[in-house]
Amino acid sequence: MKENNKLQLSIAVTSYKNPELLKLCLKSIQANVSLNYELIVCDSATEEVTEMMMREEFPQVKFFGFQKNVGFQVLVNKAISVARANYILLLNGDILVRKNSVEKLLEFIQKEKKVGLVGPKLLNFNEKFQPSCFRFYRPLTIVYRRTILGKLPWAKKHLNWFLMKDYDHKKTKEVDWIQGSAMLIRKEALDKVGPMDKRFFMYMEDVDWCRRFWKKGFSVVYYPQSIMHHYHGQGSARGGFFRSLFRKLTWIHIISAVKYFWKYKGEKNPH
Repeated sequence: MKENNKLQLSIAVTSYKNPELLKLCLKSIQANVSLNYELIVCDSATEEVTEMMMREEFPQVKFFGFQKNVGFQVLVNKAISVARANYILLLNGDILVRKNSVEKLLEFIQKEKKVGLVGPKLLNFNEKFQPSCFRFYRPLTIVYRRTILGKLPWAKKHLNWFLMKDYDHKKTKEVDWIQGSAMLIRKEALDKVGPMDKRFFMYMEDVDWCRRFWKKGFSVVYYPQSIMHHYHGQGSARGGFFRSLFRKLTWIHIISAVKYFWKYKGEKNPH
């Protein structure tokens, strides 16, 4: 962390049972961010190996461990409650930041006063493009993504619409929502929008949050001039439809989707 008088950024990293990737994430921040920042880590179902690593290798980091698996929104809400800067960068523990990627996001949001939340372009570790901005879910989106119906021509067309495949992802664009794995937030906007909704244990909380930013008059932007790497396991979708039906994460996703659609039933796109 750079030493000067003014704190420019709070970087909050959320993690769950992956100290190896968390270590790489923190090292990438230390090596590639030249701003004056504070670093916060919130870890779910904290294991002894993670606690020891944080204490011995990252003693300057504010570390908050949770004994149980408390879910993504609890980690995020804890992080933003202790963050001190006017801008908060939320990162999953499986993100690696590139040189200047954080600085570019911060420069953009400081210049664009109506932007409340901005996300970078994400790449897999093999440099392959990874979708990270989307259109708002419709009930059929969940059906097509979770069943063999997704292979039908009209379902593929709908999913391409959801994934914004009609748009050149090399260009900056206002979008419905961006993936919660990497997003920079304006604290002034966050104070008006509020924390993540506690009814979502995991999944849909980033969709809901972006929708609420739009409803409060703040835009959500995908900014591909900033590039980060993301190890994305897609834990709820592996193994095909029938196998995924028996996965706990699949059901958590479906339950969260039902809560989301119920919350916004009858509402139009807020922008």
